[in-house]
Amino acid sequence: MESGDNFDNLIRGLATQSGEIAKFVCDKSLVHAYPFVSKTLRDAAKSKDNADPPKRHCCGVQMHTGYDDLNELMKTSQDLAFTIELLQVESASEYEHESWQLTEAEKLDSIPTLKDEGNTLYRTGNIQGALEKYRTALGYLEQLMLKEKPNDEEWTRLNQMKLPILLNFSQCKLDEKDYYAVIEHTTSVLSYEPDNIKALFRRGKAHMNVWNIEEAKSDFDKVAALDSTLLASVNSLLKQLSERVKEKDEETKNRMKGKLF
Repeated sequence: MESGDNFDNLIRGLATQSGEIAKFVCDKSLVHAYPFVSKTLRDAAKSKDNADPPKRHCCGVQMHTGYDDLNELMKTSQDLAFTIELLQVESASEYEHESWQLTEAEKLDSIPTLKDEGNTLYRTGNIQGALEKYRTALGYLEQLMLKEKPNDEEWTRLNQMKLPILLNFSQCKLDEKDYYAVIEHTTSVLSYEPDNIKALFRRGKAHMNVWNIEEAKSDFDKVAALDSTLLASVNSLLKQLSERVKEKDEETKNRMKGKLF
């Protein structure tokens, strides 16, 4: 391996078959920084298995790596041989890029796909998988919106893409019984779309389950006023809510009787 070469180019020269092994020998003049690169990788591997963060020393010049073999390599530089095994071959269409590898345009283009994938996972009952897809899409949108002025045309367009995904995310949270998260996210949607029926309905259910009685009734009443076809569903939920309140009142009365007598 000579100056100007890099591992990307060399690996591209391997045959596209899993299991192939290649060895590259690098002149010592090209790998003087290797001990510190190796130290970083080793520390990162350790931190995954250790709850405590690695200790850091704030020396002006740190001449020791904390690993004897790397310290020796710093003292006596030598050519290094790297052995690379090709574990898996993926086509460009199969490879899933890390978020930091994507351009803004690629992030934007991926959002409809992430939403569709999340919807498919949700329909098959994979709530966690759906949440991850929606969370990734929302993260990309937040990053893109930060670069725009709030309420400008492009910011508004991105926000319109965000709201239905946030609603889907809220439905997953409702299924997980994470009711306060549902209230938070549906309220965000309703701040832009006050008559969004799905947001009102889901928030009403969440309020109902955390005993925000008046808030639940208010949301359900708005749903019924906006869409009469949901009146039966709303009345059923209001009946359940009324029965729960009665049961709660009875429990409270019984507890009070026990204390008085």
